[in-house]
Amino acid sequence: MLQQQVVIINNIFLVADAICVIAAGYLAYYTSFISSGGVVPIDQTLFYAALLSMMFINSYMMGNFGLYGDKRPQSYLRLTWSIVKAIVLDFAFLGAGLYFYSGLAYSRDFVGYYALFTFGLILLLRIAGQLYLDYLSPKGFNVNRILIVGDPERGNWVKGIFEEQLSWGHEIAGRVSVDQGKDAGEVLGTLENLPTLLKQHSIDEVVFAVSGDRAVRLEPHLTYCRKIGMPVRILPAMWHENECILAMEICQGVPFLTMRTSNFNAAGLLYKRILDIVGGLVGTLLFLLMFPFVALAIKLDSPGPVLFRQKRMGQHGRVFEVLKFRTMCADAEAKKSELMKDNQMNGAIFKVEKDPRITRVGRFLRKTSLDEFPQFVNVLKGEMSLVGTRPPTLEEVEKYRPEHLKRISAKPGITGMWQVSGRNKIKDFDKIVELDCQYLDHWRFSEDLKIIFKTVFVVLQRKGAI
Repeated sequence: MLQQQVVIINNIFLVADAICVIAAGYLAYYTSFISSGGVVPIDQTLFYAALLSMMFINSYMMGNFGLYGDKRPQSYLRLTWSIVKAIVLDFAFLGAGLYFYSGLAYSRDFVGYYALFTFGLILLLRIAGQLYLDYLSPKGFNVNRILIVGDPERGNWVKGIFEEQLSWGHEIAGRVSVDQGKDAGEVLGTLENLPTLLKQHSIDEVVFAVSGDRAVRLEPHLTYCRKIGMPVRILPAMWHENECILAMEICQGVPFLTMRTSNFNAAGLLYKRILDIVGGLVGTLLFLLMFPFVALAIKLDSPGPVLFRQKRMGQHGRVFEVLKFRTMCADAEAKKSELMKDNQMNGAIFKVEKDPRITRVGRFLRKTSLDEFPQFVNVLKGEMSLVGTRPPTLEEVEKYRPEHLKRISAKPGITGMWQVSGRNKIKDFDKIVELDCQYLDHWRFSEDLKIIFKTVFVVLQRKGAI
């Protein structure tokens, strides 16, 4: 119910903010009109376009700064600062848009008044709304009273979460101990006395935040709550802060508790695949255009095939054949064992500076990253992604520890965090795994775009090439 309240409150704020943006636009229009002695401050078509675009831009910016989140603002000062940042960016975009419409008339005074009125109206609205939610709404007769059942650590953590939760009225009635003999915290009673406590304190909802101790049997207490019509929430015992992402999914009416180990979701993977297809088509086209010239240079420089093919480990152990322009002598794999003693990397990865197996043309191809272009074919086939983790060899994966396997829980990529973080400077495989896990845990579609732009910059500067 609390999450439903969040949705309702934020929808109300969303509509109210949009009304403020429109009202501020009209106030700015008439203020500029009056102050200029009757001069129209902005072309009518441009005015309506500005109002419409500002509604959408403002909604996005305020959401980006957490103004449509599920937490109460930590302070009114922070609330004000978040609004300031959103409005500044709003009008930075508006100013940039108006610059391209220099042929249409508009007044700079209008833009200034518009920014001032938008900030003032939204700030007044938000402060008034938050004052109501903080002081008036929670004092009502029907405020939702929540009882927490759990040990001191998990119980108090849940209490802190609910105290920060945005709603139109709830309060924590207290905590019930699962074992008062070992509980040094402040509690209302023990779990055995739950029926009595529910009556004494007019409880509306019970939250069970119990650890995985098998000695604590929740079933009779859950059955009792169901019989008397008491809503119940359960914090899964397997959940620990910052360790995994748990979510409830409904499949044909059956609830499943899902543990996700990365930040990918269905929508995100769809966008990522669309980006891969578009980028893969462009990259494959460039690969085909350069192929005759690169192939001729490779053949003239050393005997052997033009393309290097090697089995690599893909997502969750899927084996595929990666493609690259050959940059080493034809028998490079056979000579690898002789160079193992010179390996500069720590862990399950191999790299030798000034590798003698690299040909003259190969050194140029690596320095310019042209050797990677055949991998766009792997991207189109769905074996790789534009952005991901470096695809390891089968030999490397055999040396992995369990925590290293997480890096192959997603599709490998042509580029990634390692490539844009100065790969020549990183000698420790565990550091590479840390960067890969950071990418997986905090993935966003915008992060892929950032890495792609950084990669282009790194390639143009010829930094970090192997």
